Amino acid sequence: MSDVGRPKAWTRAHSRELARTPVFSLSAHASVHPDRPGATHDFYVLDAPAWVNVVPIADDGRIVMVRQFRHGIGQVTLEIPGGMVDAQDPGPREAAWRELIEETGYDAGRIEPVGEISPNPAIQSNRCHSFVATELVLRGPPANDGTEETEVVLVPLRQIPPMIRSGEICHALVVVAFCHLLGLAEGPA
Repeated sequence: MSDVGRPKAWTRAHSRELARTPVFSLSAHASVHPDRPGATHDFYVLDAPAWVNVVPIADDGRIVMVRQFRHGIGQVTLEIPGGMVDAQDPGPREAAWRELIEETGYDAGRIEPVGEISPNPAIQSNRCHSFVATELVLRGPPANDGTEETEVVLVPLRQIPPMIRSGEICHALVVVAFCHLLGLAEGPA
């Protein structure tokens, strides 16, 4: 296969942080195209920690999901547990375990990876890791913090595809996790 017409990698000349929040930082990366070495162009990138989401499957085949209010769209959504990989988490799997327990009150005997993606490679630098959790045991109520409020909902797996098609499940990363789980997307090679 010829490389003619293929996009080329830009080289980052320098970066500057424009804003920092507890959830992400915004940076301007001045980059140079290999065919235009004298010209730089600013690209704006949201830097965030890695994210995780987990599809918890109960012994009866139902999916443990959560309803919660999402400020970005100003609505309550139906999702799977997920969140950021915190600094104290040894890795994405442990973060998925923590998020499962915090948001649902369920613990898992097993958590296995099913896929990994770039949420929006045009403007974000982070990755999202998807897991499937099985051998679930309810340990107690969700451990919501002061800004989080979740309602646990158990949904039969067979209802998930129609709920995605209808828009009842509208979170893109949740849809991707189900694509990974159902074999509609391939994980990293």
